[in-house]
Amino acid sequence: MTRVKRGSVARKRRKQILKLAKGFKGSHSSLFRTAKQQVLKALKYSYINRKDKKHNYRSLWIMRINAAVRPFNLTYSQFIKSLKMAKIALNRKMLSQIAIVDANTFRLLINNIT
Repeated sequence: MTRVKRGSVARKRRKQILKLAKGFKGSHSSLFRTAKQQVLKALKYSYINRKDKKHNYRSLWIMRINAAVRPFNLTYSQFIKSLKMAKIALNRKMLSQIAIVDANTFRLLINNIT
């Protein structure tokens, strides 16, 4: 069997991992073995946090809507229920944006459902 020299392939693989580890502290960015472990860990966290980001934004939108309806003596749940009863199909992201950017439209929306 012939000998396989992995010089360029191995170098390319290592350079790729070290490039991903750029910016890590200490030997986590310069030593291949520790860099590889940290890159795998970082990729795992980034995958998990991409899923968490959706939850965090929804929570933020709900808080904003709740804060916007409180001056009208409504709670968030009462507001959402009355929107559904009035068959107004706006998602929480849009309701949050309307509450922040255009307060008059939001006021009209609340007046129409109550």
